Amino acid sequence: MSDHESQFAGEKILIVDDDEVIVSLVELLLKKRGFEVLSATNGDQCLKMVAKHSPVLVLLDYMMPVMNGLDTLKQIRNQYPDISVVMFTGKGNEEVAVELMRAGAADYLRKPFATKSLIKRIDAVLLVRQIEIKNHELLKEREYLQNEIKQWNTKLEQRVSEKSFELERAHKEIIQSEKLAALGHMSAGMAHEIRNPLNSINLFAQILLSAEGLDGENQSYVYKITQEVERIDEILIQMLAANSNHTNKQQIDLVEIIEKVVGDYQTRIENQQIELRINLNRKTPLIRVDSLEVEKIFTNLIGNALYEMPDGGTLTIVLQADVEKIIIMVSDTGSGIPSKNIPRIFDPFFTTKEKGTGFGLSVVLRVVNSLGGRITVDSPPAAGACFIIELPLLPTSVH
Repeated sequence: MSDHESQFAGEKILIVDDDEVIVSLVELLLKKRGFEVLSATNGDQCLKMVAKHSPVLVLLDYMMPVMNGLDTLKQIRNQYPDISVVMFTGKGNEEVAVELMRAGAADYLRKPFATKSLIKRIDAVLLVRQIEIKNHELLKEREYLQNEIKQWNTKLEQRVSEKSFELERAHKEIIQSEKLAALGHMSAGMAHEIRNPLNSINLFAQILLSAEGLDGENQSYVYKITQEVERIDEILIQMLAANSNHTNKQQIDLVEIIEKVVGDYQTRIENQQIELRINLNRKTPLIRVDSLEVEKIFTNLIGNALYEMPDGGTLTIVLQADVEKIIIMVSDTGSGIPSKNIPRIFDPFFTTKEKGTGFGLSVVLRVVNSLGGRITVDSPPAAGACFIIELPLLPTSVH
């Protein structure tokens, strides 16, 4: 940059004046300082030149034909707020100066003006304009960063909420596992201690039934004793099944397991006039598990679904898989599960059935946990229930 060249050299400046001598002198001065100079003789031409060339600065005469400088100034500031305007005026009273500054002029010069004064005013106005533009950019950047921070905070809050939910769910699963483990220790000892006297009671009842001289009413009482003994024995069997871990693992096809269990319930499905909807992906990978254990999942879930639809409904079973997991869904159109009961449905002994034992879903939970999976339930009010199971595809899975 030469000694005479402005630090803003290369910028466009528009001179607007109907005095050709002033236009020529100012144009010569500005070109020596490295500016690109444009010119117009009235306000109408000025606005057209501004729209076409977008100068950074307009040197605008106050008194002009067609459209005066004040009206032109107002339109420039209204339509192009980033363009600075310096006014030339032959009127030097304070009222004019105040009017021009209120209308948006960056500065004003009285005619005739000195060359050094013009150069000084132009550099000062362009410097202020540069600072204002940088400030505007900084404000926009600050607004952008504030929006980014807001989005990050929203995402962070969402992640915290998700992690909190996952921790809460994991905590509940741990509690359920501990309950099942405690039940396992307890039921093994209880079964042994209870079944011995139970067998004796059943044996004596059978002797009474075969004894002579026992009238019909008393026989019915003894018969009821044997029925209750069998019911207790069935409960003990379910307690043991709920906590037993088979070790006979082999590669099994879940499609075959589901079709077998559905087949076992076929008569009941037809008698209850249940609509059966099955969507099984036959390309689901085989998994290495105990088939009897996995069969308990579908026996209990399908049995529960049919119990909820004694007068008909729809039973839906879906089996899908992706590269990471197998997804199983069993849903019904029964009365659903009350929201207050959902946190307890996997607890051992919890049941709403008149003759239920409360072991079915705890068995399902134990088997799913043993496979490293997860089970959830969705039950909108009066809209049935849908159990969703996710089983991870282990490295030993094969196609």
